[in-house]
Amino acid sequence: MGCFMVRIPPPIWGLIFIALAAVASSHYEWKAIANLTNVPVGVFLVALGLLILSWATGLFIAAGTQINPTSPTNNALVTNGVFGLTRNPMYLAFVTIGVGIALWVGSLPMFLPPVLVFAIANWIHIPFEEEKMRRQYGEAFETYVARTPRWL
Repeated sequence: MGCFMVRIPPPIWGLIFIALAAVASSHYEWKAIANLTNVPVGVFLVALGLLILSWATGLFIAAGTQINPTSPTNNALVTNGVFGLTRNPMYLAFVTIGVGIALWVGSLPMFLPPVLVFAIANWIHIPFEEEKMRRQYGEAFETYVARTPRWL
C-alpha cells in the first residue's frame, strides 16, 4: 500500500480528501452539531499556506531541482530560505491551507483532509523522500536534518 500511496503526491490526496469532505458536508447539516466557521482566520491560513508554498516552490525552481515528490532523484539539496525553518515547507503549506479551508467552511468533515494529508506526508512521503536524499547527499543531508525540524 505504501508504494501505491507514494506514487500520488500529497496535493492530489488533499484534493481527493477535500472533495470527499465537501460531499459529506453537503449531505448532512454538520453545522447544527458544531459550527466551526471562522472566515477571517480561515482566509489568513489559506493565504499563509499559499505564501509558504510559493516561496518553497520558487526556491526549488531557482535551484533547478524537482518539485515532484515522487521523482527518483533530486538535482539539489535546498536548505535556504523557508527550508532553513522546516524541512517540509510544501507539506506544511498544504496542511495549513487545508486547516484554513476547514475554518473558512466550518463543517466538521472539512477538518479531516488536513489531518489525512499530514498523516500521508509524515508517514509515507517524507520517509520516502528522506531516504532518497540520504542516498544522494549523505552527510550534507544528515547535517541538515540535525539542524532543521521536519515540520516546525
